[in-house]
Amino acid sequence: MTAHEPIVPAGEADDHFHDECGVFGIFGRADAAAITTLGLHALQHRGQEAAGIVSFDGSQFHVERHIGLIGDTFTKPAVLDRLKGNRAIGHTRYSTTGGAGLRNVQPFFAELADGGLAIAHNGNITNAMTVQRKLQREGSIFSSTSDTETVLHLVATSKERDTIGRFTEAVRQLEGAFSLVALTSKKMIGCRDALGIRPLVLGDLDGSYILASETCALDIIGARFVREVRPGEMVVVTEKGIESHFPFEPARPRFCIFEYVYFARPDSSVEGRNVYDVRKAIGAELARENPVEADIVVPVPDSGTPAAIGFAQAAGLPFELGIIRNHYVGRTFIQPSESIRHMGVRLKHNANRRTLEGKRVVLVDDSIVRGTTSQKIVQMVRDAGAAEVHMRIASPPTRASCFYGVDTPETAKLLASRMSVSEMADFIRVNSLGFLSIDGLYRAVGEAARDNEAPQFCDACFTRDYPTRLADLEGADNVRSLSLLAAGSQ
Repeated sequence: MTAHEPIVPAGEADDHFHDECGVFGIFGRADAAAITTLGLHALQHRGQEAAGIVSFDGSQFHVERHIGLIGDTFTKPAVLDRLKGNRAIGHTRYSTTGGAGLRNVQPFFAELADGGLAIAHNGNITNAMTVQRKLQREGSIFSSTSDTETVLHLVATSKERDTIGRFTEAVRQLEGAFSLVALTSKKMIGCRDALGIRPLVLGDLDGSYILASETCALDIIGARFVREVRPGEMVVVTEKGIESHFPFEPARPRFCIFEYVYFARPDSSVEGRNVYDVRKAIGAELARENPVEADIVVPVPDSGTPAAIGFAQAAGLPFELGIIRNHYVGRTFIQPSESIRHMGVRLKHNANRRTLEGKRVVLVDDSIVRGTTSQKIVQMVRDAGAAEVHMRIASPPTRASCFYGVDTPETAKLLASRMSVSEMADFIRVNSLGFLSIDGLYRAVGEAARDNEAPQFCDACFTRDYPTRLADLEGADNVRSLSLLAAGSQ
């Protein structure tokens, strides 16, 4: 662990699916780097470990990559002054493949035969190690352990004559999930994988085109939402305007349904749906499927709040803030002593005793991963005097790891993979425990039910139905295998 890496209570920070990454790009704006900084700030929830920006000023590329939050690094005048130019792309990161460290911070940049190229991406390329080994045997030298660098090398080694041809050839060799943005001296490029697993939107700010992971990044800068980048689409922005290409064979989209449950910001619109409205609908479905006699509904803040509102409304119960979150304790909080370290969940949450005492409480959260945090939250509510504690989860049981850009524990460490619902209830010490069904989740996002023959979303973390081949992980059941494979290939 380096001085830059976070120190957190054991079992706390890891007891949740960690957000993946966020990407942003803007073309044709004098304050491109400043706009990109604001866009990344809006996408900070998608990754809090590190961030980077690459800009181009007409003759030279400028690169800044830093460990830490956007507000702690890129808001410094000296940093922005170095990022000159009227076009830029940026990335905010939580490591899923390749591990932590500055060498894995995106965007990646390299000087190729026909000029500079910067690339950033959200997702996981599930055949990256397989492709990297092939490239290494042919002479490529990798400077990171990130799957994103693979794209850079594929473009660099392509024999196609122009940029679009080289990008097309490169992305056609990729498997898995990727929404990427790239910058050359003349173009900004955005691309989604054929299944559209991760989000990417197109915006406009006074005639300057923008690419971003979510619409909230457009809102913060006052940009207009134009449309979603379609699954399997490559958009190319130049000074002449924008053009669209489709490098892949048509496929049935499988957008990540967990974006609606947790990852996306509630104020974003994703695939035509307002995330906040979907989460309230999820809570309402949860209440219909798992009714309980209780006095109040309390969210586990902040991710459980919209679903708790929907649950309370559908159940006809009062919604109360029975748990208050301290927003000033982040991933980088360093405990000054061992006694503080053992305070665990209380560093971030505190029970509102006056609200909870003597009440039959329904706790609503988005998911249960290992269950250790849920256990401590429940005990905290009991210690505050709750008469009964019932937990309702706004998603189905999480039984499998995600391999598409989300940092999850290996399957064996997921509570739902080794316990029944009643056993989980005993483990977290609640009076009752209920999960949303997979069909209920589909209904909440506007589908009648899950089509088991042709699923409408990627829901592999609930169903184990992975929509793509997992080339680098065949025979392995560990989401960190990509990192281990990368380390072994150095």
